Amino acid sequence: MTHEADDVVHLRIAELARELHADTADDELIAKTIVEGALAEIPGAQYAGLTVATDRRSIESLGSTHEYVEIHDRIQAETGEGPCLSAALHERIVRADDLDADNRWPKYRRRAVAEIPIRSVLSFQLFANHNRIGALNVFADEPGIFDLHAEDIGVVYATHAALAWNAIQKDQQFHSALANRDVIGQAKGMLMERFGVDALAAFDLLKRLSQESNTKLSEVARQVVEKR
Repeated sequence: MTHEADDVVHLRIAELARELHADTADDELIAKTIVEGALAEIPGAQYAGLTVATDRRSIESLGSTHEYVEIHDRIQAETGEGPCLSAALHERIVRADDLDADNRWPKYRRRAVAEIPIRSVLSFQLFANHNRIGALNVFADEPGIFDLHAEDIGVVYATHAALAWNAIQKDQQFHSALANRDVIGQAKGMLMERFGVDALAAFDLLKRLSQESNTKLSEVARQVVEKR
């Protein structure tokens, strides 16, 4: 591909990132947009998906373009290893040119080769924060389909996608925090009126209910408001 063609690809990727920044949809829809963009922009990609692991145990596929991708992630979840997990956890970029001959993840490889036709895998770390990690992955049935140029395009794409994903998540967390603050304020007001106590005493009551029931403070407040 020429430098001019590369520039066009980079511009398309940047435009997609801007669209993602403006998106307020849920994680599945955002993931689907990212995955479809990767499928269109990374040379050789036949299937794509986003692998998300919570507490490094619970693994799910988001935005998968084919059932093979979901089976692939299920194999990783059940064996606890695989290229996408390696990319998300440690290596940032992982390329498997031929699963028939790749011995890095023996338990995963045996099952992947037996259960799905995928032979080429290219994975990029998308995010790794707190208890959640994610990798953007593209796949192909033919061995050796991804080269250094595909890696370079994938790195650019994954970087833009990661920045957009993190910005969206922070925005969602901000709005969630505002909503929680509002519902806690409503619950405090209701307790103050019901029991004739001040704001501090009402908040202490909510905290005690939260601790005794082992329930988040915001959820206790929501229950108070809903049940009045």
